[in-house]
Amino acid sequence: MRTRAAALLEQPGKWQIVDVELDEPQANEVLVRFVAAGLCHSDDHAATGDMPVGKIPLIGGHEGAGVVESVGPGVHSLAPGDHVVAQFVPSCGRCHPCATGRGNLCDLGMYALLGSMADGTYRARIDGDEAGQMTMAGTFAERAVVSEHSLTRIDDDIPLHVAPLLSCGAPTGWGSSEYAAEVVAGDTVIVMGLGGIGMNAVQGAAARGAAYVIGVDPVAFKRDSAATFGASHTFADIEEAAEFARSVTNGQGAESVVVAVGVTTGEHVGQAVDAVAKFGTVVVTGIGDVNENTLPTNLWTLAMMQKRIQGTILGKGAPSVEIGRLASMYRAGRLKLDELITRTYRLDEINQAYADMHEGRNIRGVILHDTE
Repeated sequence: MRTRAAALLEQPGKWQIVDVELDEPQANEVLVRFVAAGLCHSDDHAATGDMPVGKIPLIGGHEGAGVVESVGPGVHSLAPGDHVVAQFVPSCGRCHPCATGRGNLCDLGMYALLGSMADGTYRARIDGDEAGQMTMAGTFAERAVVSEHSLTRIDDDIPLHVAPLLSCGAPTGWGSSEYAAEVVAGDTVIVMGLGGIGMNAVQGAAARGAAYVIGVDPVAFKRDSAATFGASHTFADIEEAAEFARSVTNGQGAESVVVAVGVTTGEHVGQAVDAVAKFGTVVVTGIGDVNENTLPTNLWTLAMMQKRIQGTILGKGAPSVEIGRLASMYRAGRLKLDELITRTYRLDEINQAYADMHEGRNIRGVILHDTE
């Protein structure tokens, strides 16, 4: 089978629209017709080279939703016609992390940036060369062969143009507040970065009953939009936000700061540590250059005030559980997803879409594939 996709042919590089030749799904694999794909900053990190990948050419995309067209031998969890959401972290259900409730850290994640199937082999070719699929998914392709461990079935009433946000943006942001920051009623929470991840962190903090949910972003459009998702106050920089947090906490500071900046640096994390109170938590959700190792923070203050820096992937939640839970919340009107989508694009417009992201024009852009 042949299909179209946006791929990187070099790193760093621009997304290029290419023809892809697909193999048939093998054991425990599924052929998916992707209807829509989310434009997350993580794929841009691959394009810029901030995040090295193990296979070039690489078909991009890790947020996506579509319909199962066929299944390989041994697939029992999915059937043709099922609506599915891609997980950017696979979960086998059997390894030690999965068995202990940490499916977001599944051992199959070792293949995510290699872009292969769960057995280390490939199912896509570009100009005769084996091609990787971003996080074993490759949702920038109109069709893809994907491991069943990288897919979660959703009910048919969840719109497929909205469902890609359940792959990464919604569970990562929401879980950053609920699981990683452990927000409780009455807390003061700062969210740095009000893109697709940060807005969901705002939603999560507000739903947990935070007294103050303070958004930080230099882009006025994003600050203006934040109230829709539950922000009580917004500021253009972290210093102003930290000062406000201290003003409403008797000088103490925020209980937690979620760092969801598109290109996160050590400086951002250091600023967040300064903004939290004693026993406060800094959640590092955003990613940056893999080669950066600096973290400018005072170690005496970190120890003596018992502050915590917490890394997180997929919001510390088990992927299939969180996708299903948040889909139910969306259906019930308790999770805003439509409002996150600022603009939709055709596959051919992907580089314009990422230019719009860099210019701060979108909270989240979504590609709508031209598939039947």
